[in-house]
Amino acid sequence: MSRRVVISVVVASVVIIAVAGWLWLRRDDPRPTNFHGESTSAFYTAIDTRQNDTKPLTTQEIFTPATQTLGTMRLESTEEFTDCDDALWGVSATGCTQALQGTYKGSAVAGQFVIFNLSDGRAADALVAALGKDGFVRQGILFDAAGSRAQARAMGHYVTVSWVGGQAPAQELIAALVALDGLGRVVQGRIVAAT
Repeated sequence: MSRRVVISVVVASVVIIAVAGWLWLRRDDPRPTNFHGESTSAFYTAIDTRQNDTKPLTTQEIFTPATQTLGTMRLESTEEFTDCDDALWGVSATGCTQALQGTYKGSAVAGQFVIFNLSDGRAADALVAALGKDGFVRQGILFDAAGSRAQARAMGHYVTVSWVGGQAPAQELIAALVALDGLGRVVQGRIVAAT
C-alpha cells in the first residue's frame, strides 16, 4: 500500500472512532421512568381551538402567590418560550405560540410544570402522543430522571406537562406530581371565559 492510502485509512479510522465515542459518551436527554398521557375530551370543547381563546397565557396567571409553594416544593423560577421547540427535545410542537414553564424544588424532590399553547385539540393530542414515545420536555431544573414520574394532558388547545424526580420515596413523588399537575386548573378559567 502506498503511504497516502495508509494515512487516509488511519485518518478515517480516527474520525470514525471519535464520532462513535462522542455518540456513546454524550449525555442523553432524560425521559421520565413513568409517563402517563391523556388526550383532550369533550369537556374542553369551548377551547378546542385558539380562535375561541385568543388571549395569551401569562406566568402570573399560572404561577400565582398561592402556587409559590406546592407541598414540600417551592417555586424556583419561571420562563416563557416563544419558540415552543426550545422547551422540547426530540419532538416539535406544531402550531404552538408559547410555552410557560415553572420549576420547583424541595429537599428530596424537584419538578417542573410546562404548558403549551397550541392551535387546536388535534395538535395538542399529537404533542401528547409524541411525548410518550419520541422525545420529551427539556429539564428546566436538574433532578435524577431515574424513577421520575410525568403526566401530560391535552386540554383543548393546551398541553400541560408535569414532571417530578429526585431521591424521594414513591409516595412523595406521586404527591409532588399531583401538586404540579394541579397548576393545569388555569385552563378551567379559559373554559369559563370562552363560554
